Amino acid sequence: MKRIILWSTLLFLINLSVVQASAEEEKGLAIAQEIDHRNQGYGDTFAHQTMILMDENGGENIREMDIKMLEVTTPNEGDKSLVTFSKPRDVQGTVLLTYAHVTVPDEQWLFLPALKRTKRISSSNKTGAFMGSEFAYEDMIPKDIDKYNYRFIREEACEQLTCFVVESQPKYEDSGYQRLLVWIDKTEYRMQKVEFYDHTNQLQKVLKLSGYQQYLGKYWRPDELFMTNYQNKKSTRMKFKGYQFRNGFHEQDFAQTNLQRE
Repeated sequence: MKRIILWSTLLFLINLSVVQASAEEEKGLAIAQEIDHRNQGYGDTFAHQTMILMDENGGENIREMDIKMLEVTTPNEGDKSLVTFSKPRDVQGTVLLTYAHVTVPDEQWLFLPALKRTKRISSSNKTGAFMGSEFAYEDMIPKDIDKYNYRFIREEACEQLTCFVVESQPKYEDSGYQRLLVWIDKTEYRMQKVEFYDHTNQLQKVLKLSGYQQYLGKYWRPDELFMTNYQNKKSTRMKFKGYQFRNGFHEQDFAQTNLQRE
């Protein structure tokens, strides 16, 4: 009888843990869906970026570029982005084109003006550093909620706000990360911080987002992203200005054939 009671208790505890895990996953997914819902309908955006690369000794390397994004509403297709470097001279004219997808691997192409050729970024190379920064090519891809599994972890204070903490695990192959921890403020559902963990589950990078401003009475965008790599002691600051929405961009503006003309 004692064995039967013990076994029944064990089954109850196992089932309880499954229910709790399911509830945490449902809440994590619901938060991700709310973020996605609040960002729908933006159409397209343009912004100017300053990228500041900082080494472990405090040395800086500054680059200027423009970014265009196009919202794509076709099923199973993600948004498109185009990053064009203007300064300094050694990277002027370099262009990164990204097509995000849902059910198939994302696509990225890098146009190198010095070589006058376009290089396709393979899935296995998306973990590489983007133009020497602490942002990987993978980090430059617009995120689709269906490409991650989610789990709600807790609520806690983050600066002057209260945040959800949600774990997301990439479902796609060749990700450089085992998991991410994301802090999202409860009021406006804006990402405040992201921790990136490598495949040994060691903290690799931390991204902080700040200076949020609202556009068109709905869409929040940060003025600054600051990525710190805790493994190589380097960091990258990205500053944004001149956000413009609904510029009338079209699919053709993001065609591969246009890369050399950007």
